[in-house]
Amino acid sequence: MQPGIPDEEQARTMTLEAFADTIVPGEKRSPDDEAIAGAAVGGGAVAAGAVELLETPATGLAPALGNFARSLNEHARAYASQHGLDLTPSLPPFVALPFPHRTALVGTLTAPGHPEREAWVSVALFSNMAFDTAAHMHTVDAIAAGHPGLAAMGFARPGTDGLWRFPDYSYGRKLASLHPGTTSTGSPA
Repeated sequence: MQPGIPDEEQARTMTLEAFADTIVPGEKRSPDDEAIAGAAVGGGAVAAGAVELLETPATGLAPALGNFARSLNEHARAYASQHGLDLTPSLPPFVALPFPHRTALVGTLTAPGHPEREAWVSVALFSNMAFDTAAHMHTVDAIAAGHPGLAAMGFARPGTDGLWRFPDYSYGRKLASLHPGTTSTGSPA
């Protein structure tokens, strides 16, 4: 391996991070962070655990992530060639694309009619899911860890016992009276 060039596993992770960051942008983890473009303030999909979620068996995508990264880098190489862009050779091609070009390429890959659309939309959905729901973590743990998506949405903290109770009606008023046949457990008679 040449110095300064990531190995295949690092390249895979960086590429997946750059894709997730294109879907839900966030701030760089450090000044030399190449995968995160730094297009937004606060944590984005990567800080929310998008790669961790993609790697779980529940997504069904984990075995194919290496292929996704290789394919995305092939698309990035072709995109750069078409647009006359010089890519940093020590970076995976998608990571080397400037953020506006990352978003343009992802827009093409996820557009109606693109032959690979379903695959790219799946990866994009899991990137969103990591940010919106912390699907790969227990919600109590995600909140305790300061999960950026749940924090951005103002997701309510549980009580000290780890359970959520809502003493006020979510719409600020009672919407309907209980049916007279409702049992003490909330089941209909």
